Amino acid sequence: MGIVVLLVYVDDIVIIGSDSALLGQLKTHLSESFHMKDFVSLTYSLGLEVHHSPSGIFLNQHKYANYLVATAGLQGATSVDTPMELNVKLRKEEDDLLVDPSLYRKLVGSLVYLTITKSNISFVVQQVSQFLQTPRHLHLAVVCRIIRYVQGTSTRGLFFPASNSTRLAAYSDADWVGCVDTRHSITGWCVFLGDALISWKSKKQNGVSKSSTESEYWAMSLACSEIIWLRGLLAELDFAETDPTPLHADNTSVIQITANPVYHERTKHIEVDCHYIRETFEARVITLPHISTGLTNC
Repeated sequence: MGIVVLLVYVDDIVIIGSDSALLGQLKTHLSESFHMKDFVSLTYSLGLEVHHSPSGIFLNQHKYANYLVATAGLQGATSVDTPMELNVKLRKEEDDLLVDPSLYRKLVGSLVYLTITKSNISFVVQQVSQFLQTPRHLHLAVVCRIIRYVQGTSTRGLFFPASNSTRLAAYSDADWVGCVDTRHSITGWCVFLGDALISWKSKKQNGVSKSSTESEYWAMSLACSEIIWLRGLLAELDFAETDPTPLHADNTSVIQITANPVYHERTKHIEVDCHYIRETFEARVITLPHISTGLTNC
């Protein structure tokens, strides 16, 4: 059975499907009711560029990135290799306030939109998004550095191979007490469909975690929710996952607590997430392979 997905934004329509005959019928039906112009193959939509090749589909936002560079007045600036300097911790009340915060807000909003195809700036964009209400000169300098990085990487994006697997794999991590103002940790996770990155998130956690293990639990819980949603979506598209989805983590304590009920008494303060992850693990919806990193804090 053919699958058709219809995406509508104001007066722009994108139709995606696996059955060309069904796509033709739908376009004919729509054209009978609306005045339409059919561009046949999707190449550009809402700042998103689509490049087709026999090996797959490549998405980027090259033109939109150039527009952002021009908006910031950085056309002649030198690009940088990283979006943020190493070990920089931004504070809410550091340096002088911007007299007019409108440019800062506009640039950050545009950077948020760029994360559609640039997952590698998600963390730093999350960092500068915290200061939209009262941005300061230092915050604007960090935003300009991100844009200089974007300038040098504007042609990079996401690639979706034509012969891709439909197996999901996820990775989660947390930056314990990463926010110096609130001491909240930062959640980070990403999900791959075969070799294609399809979902990711960088977000400050809602509360203060008493340990790195607790912050990792919060991150794993959010990643687990995304896995369940994506597995349900794949099932609706007739690509149901029968094998459990690996959720990779670098904290051995989190893995042990999930897999071994004996540890439960020590973790009552994170009981809800503990039960949620354990039930998902015991139902074989996920597995928890350990992945080592050079910055592991167990």
